[in-house]
Amino acid sequence: MKITQVFTVGRPLPVVWAFFHDIPRVAACVPGAEYLGAKEDGRHAGRVTTKVGPFQASFEGEADVAYDEAAHSVTANGKGVDRKGASRGKLAMTCTCEAAGDATKVTVDADIQLSGPIAQFGRTSLFNEVAGVLVQSFVQNAEAQLVPPAALAPGASEPVTTSSSAAPIPAAPKPVSGLSLIMAALKAWLGSLVRGKEAGRNA
Repeated sequence: MKITQVFTVGRPLPVVWAFFHDIPRVAACVPGAEYLGAKEDGRHAGRVTTKVGPFQASFEGEADVAYDEAAHSVTANGKGVDRKGASRGKLAMTCTCEAAGDATKVTVDADIQLSGPIAQFGRTSLFNEVAGVLVQSFVQNAEAQLVPPAALAPGASEPVTTSSSAAPIPAAPKPVSGLSLIMAALKAWLGSLVRGKEAGRNA
């Protein structure tokens, strides 16, 4: 399944682009994700844990990450497996950053392939809405990690972007609750239906 998400981070392009180069910090902003470190072959290992009621899946895998500095684009190709539940997933994702005034517009194009028990969830019409909720959480966490505009070194004209000046990386994440995601996604979906009907009546 293919998913496209577009969002805006309230920080300038150079700051956001530097942030995307810090893979552990980016992973810390993804709900339910945990960065496990770089491997000798250059790949990055990680784990994503989700829980829906009594069902919990923990996907552990690795990804190749490549940067296009000229286009401000990062590409990730990864795969993971839930060894207990026998679910598998593959991800091909491209994330492109564009300047939008003092903010940064980020476009994410992802192709996700699921197999095993988790694939049933991937077939639901709410999957895109759930992805949207995850993106919103990521944006909030990312903006909290980035240095606020007021946090400038004395006499500096640009924000300091070193890890020591940024917000601390959160501790190991709790499993992201599938139920809360689905409820938030359902609320957003119903809201879009209501807005669509109102727009039709006002047309």
